[in-house]
Amino acid sequence: MVEWTDFERATIQSVFEKMDYDDVGPAALSRCLVVYPWTQRYFGNFGNLYNAAAIQGNPMVAAHGKTVLHGLDRAVKNMDDIKATYAELSVLHSEKLRVDPDNFRLLADCLTIVVAARMGADFTADVQGAFQKFL
Repeated sequence: MVEWTDFERATIQSVFEKMDYDDVGPAALSRCLVVYPWTQRYFGNFGNLYNAAAIQGNPMVAAHGKTVLHGLDRAVKNMDDIKATYAELSVLHSEKLRVDPDNFRLLADCLTIVVAARMGADFTADVQGAFQKFL
């Protein structure tokens, strides 16, 4: 079980409270699909993913990006029992969809880049450390 300091809890909650899910979610998932094109294999039913413009303009990518952030929001609200919070989702992604676990790290890196760009100077090393620990 992860131990959270008061600073980490407050920082993670603050980042998510300020985050525009409709902007950040689609931007992070789009970035992941563009930068790491092999991750596209899990989104074959999303239609045109042939280039960066198509990915960034794809409404299904945007919708799933928002879904991902709302999923992370569940963890923010349940920081003392993230494992149980994600038990069902974990089974879905690992056993049914067979998503390579490394792809979640790649998406987390893309999310960090997008959040850092949106927050600018407020995304200090301490904030990044707490955010990375959470992801």
